[in-house]
Amino acid sequence: MNLIETIVARAKSNKQRIVLPESLEERTITAADRAIADGLAEIILIGNPAEILALADKLGLKNIGKATIIDPATSPKTAEYADLLYELRKNKGMTPEVAAKTVLDPLYFGCLIIKSGDADGQISGALSTTGETLRPALQIIKCAPGITCVSGAMLMITQAPEFGENGVLVMGDVAVTPAPDAGQLAQIAICTARTAKSVAGFAEPRVAMLSFSTKGSAKHEVVDKVVEATALAKELDPSLKIDGELQADAALVPSVGKKKAPGSEIAGSANVLVVPNLEVGNISYKLIQRLGHAEAIGPILQGIAKPVNDLSRGCSVDDVYNLIAITACQAMDAK
Repeated sequence: MNLIETIVARAKSNKQRIVLPESLEERTITAADRAIADGLAEIILIGNPAEILALADKLGLKNIGKATIIDPATSPKTAEYADLLYELRKNKGMTPEVAAKTVLDPLYFGCLIIKSGDADGQISGALSTTGETLRPALQIIKCAPGITCVSGAMLMITQAPEFGENGVLVMGDVAVTPAPDAGQLAQIAICTARTAKSVAGFAEPRVAMLSFSTKGSAKHEVVDKVVEATALAKELDPSLKIDGELQADAALVPSVGKKKAPGSEIAGSANVLVVPNLEVGNISYKLIQRLGHAEAIGPILQGIAKPVNDLSRGCSVDDVYNLIAITACQAMDAK
């Protein structure tokens, strides 16, 4: 099986409850129908049941009736969720009146379902911006214990099986935090390693903290940040296999790693690449994708206590389906 097939098979083996708040978006509801038919996940749709079922009928979808459909306007739990939202946000100026209005927003309602323990993960973004997806997640579900920043990882499926795990590497952060400090970069390393294990199925994530320097070959404050982040990550998770600072060739090529970083257990065998800032991450993965004809899957949001993932507004039905599977795998490890 390829990586996506493996992720899908794992999701099917332990079905999670995944919320799709953009229920009247055609690609989303089509992917939901396929996910239900395949036994990929238990699907929760947010919206008016009559409208959702009418759209399903129009599109010729046969399985949407098996989804759980919840209308915030009529749900018996809406008042309970509004009270929860008020309690979570009252110190930030939330009033009961604003909470009662905000809870009707499907993206907020879905996150409140998850916070209450009634669902395991959420996907949006086919209609919404990244900010609209992240805002309720951070306000309601919040970050995972010990984590204060959200980041995004990319699964890179390359045509170079000699690197990573048979050509598969995980790279972070490629999506969220523009200029992480050393503490944030350490958290990104830990979260990206977790994604490598929970989603990509790596038995042993081996994290390289990338830089333009290897083991002191260059001196600069940005190199110092990577060195400090590596040390902090080791303190936060002593079991993590991590080393840095390493140049990309030292991280990936055994002969170069042996020469530039002798004695390193990561150099030459890294399967997780952590870049020093978002600019490097975004440019790097797109160069690998285009020039190396690699498949890039993601970004996969990480650092949230329960998985909430963001689609591109240009996504395909397959993208939605695959992200349901990825979110389910993350949810298993978040329990």
